[in-house]
Amino acid sequence: MNKEFTKKIQSDFDRARTKEIIATILSLLKNENDELLSFHDVKSILKPGAHTYKGVIPVKLSLIIGSEGRYKDFNKLFLPRHQHLRFRWERINLAHYKNVILPPIKLYEIGGVYFVRDGNHRVSVAKTQGVEFIDAEVVSLNSIIELHPDMTREYLKNVIIEFEKKRFYRTTKLDKLRLGCDLSFTTPGRYDEIIKHIQGHKYYINLEKKDEIPFQQAMLSWYDNVYCPIIKIIEDEKILNRFPDRTPADLYVWIVSTWHELKEQYGEDYSLKQAAINYSQEHGSGTLKRIKEILLGFVKRIFNRESLPHL
Repeated sequence: MNKEFTKKIQSDFDRARTKEIIATILSLLKNENDELLSFHDVKSILKPGAHTYKGVIPVKLSLIIGSEGRYKDFNKLFLPRHQHLRFRWERINLAHYKNVILPPIKLYEIGGVYFVRDGNHRVSVAKTQGVEFIDAEVVSLNSIIELHPDMTREYLKNVIIEFEKKRFYRTTKLDKLRLGCDLSFTTPGRYDEIIKHIQGHKYYINLEKKDEIPFQQAMLSWYDNVYCPIIKIIEDEKILNRFPDRTPADLYVWIVSTWHELKEQYGEDYSLKQAAINYSQEHGSGTLKRIKEILLGFVKRIFNRESLPHL
């Protein structure tokens, strides 16, 4: 390989690194997330069902939005984040220029988008070179949620939460039976926890009754006699002020969990109000603390970088 061709291969990587650094700075200024999605994070949120082997098929590169194991090595455009990726990246790029046919990459498909199992560098080079399709061996995971290429982890999380909320209200009718009820969460999976809370409440009520009460009756009793009193404590003590990005329902779940732990430690007489205040003091943050956390996160994102590539 002559020097001119070697320089071209190296220059491609340098330009890709420069674009990534510029993209990172712009994302910081716009307060946007430029991280590549983690397959494991998405899988834990979606909880997909059975998988199907699709074989080797051409896949549009714009639909590849994440990675199973190398999501920290590339940004959401699959631009390389680190200098140590150079050697492998340049070898793949050389194969591109020489028209060498490489084995198909391996992908997971969920909800219409794809995550790399094997072949992250090939995806990065192909996207950089403007390639539109790539051959891939695909395993498809069943999902009831349709995804799109521009989504972030936060967007996906919110979609799942909204889906779970609608399913919860459709099943329980709590929003119709208690007008004004707004059981909102910032974390997926909480509505299933609420169902368990209601079932536990139902169990204790049934201990004192000859005939088992219906689930809906137990739910209303839980809402009136357990949930609402705890929310009142949260409001009276202004606990939500120390958790600006959370909801009263979030705090309800955490405080109940803390209360059970504290009762095991200090006895059954430990009050719910004490548990709520304890949780606020232990895990809440004041304004100064939040400002420090924001600034620290910003500094880490800016300076936890390698030096600029040679231009």
